[in-house]
Amino acid sequence: MIRTLTTALFVATLATPALAQTAPGRWSVGFGAGTDNRSKDISKSGGDPYGWAEAEWSGSDGRFYAKGGVEGIKSNGSDLEATLGLGVRPQVGGFDLDISAVHKWQVDAMPGVDDDAWEFTASASRAIGPAKARLQVQHSPDGFGTTGAWTWVEARAGWDFSPTVSASAAVGRREQERAADYTGYNAGVSWAFHRNAALDVRWYGTDGPAGDPRYADALVAEVSFGF
Repeated sequence: MIRTLTTALFVATLATPALAQTAPGRWSVGFGAGTDNRSKDISKSGGDPYGWAEAEWSGSDGRFYAKGGVEGIKSNGSDLEATLGLGVRPQVGGFDLDISAVHKWQVDAMPGVDDDAWEFTASASRAIGPAKARLQVQHSPDGFGTTGAWTWVEARAGWDFSPTVSASAAVGRREQERAADYTGYNAGVSWAFHRNAALDVRWYGTDGPAGDPRYADALVAEVSFGF
């Protein structure tokens, strides 16, 4: 998995300058690693460390964008998830909106497993001074494996203590077919220790099935880099 992530990042890094010369707009690359891959407050990597890499193109006005990436997981026999998506980021009535459609694949999953899924996201956020708030809704008509349609709704609030240090907390609810419904939450602190690097330390918890390690409470640290 590490070799695959490294190769993907290397290719994206090499391709970005060349693509930037031929396509209008802006290219960016991000990568990072964490002690656990948490999405919608549950673990996608079985509580193990993981890495990720992503490349994004956005139009000259920053409104339209396309992105692709890879991340380490442990699900349905797969160790790697790949994504490709399109989105738009308009501003309406003082709110920053982000609406996207992303297709996901679990690479080399077990034969016969439903290893791909669409995920649609709509979020609205606003900042007033150091205070920030966001409401996000995500939906998939058919999840990975045996999971059917699901919907995730999350509210997040944050505060910037300085240009480099911020804190945030969120609570969300996921309802899904042929899988457990649950409420999750997280709270943590982020530190931008360099112009292109940040560290996030966050506590995650859910009321999901006690016997399933994906839903276990955990303290997660992640470092990320963006260019």
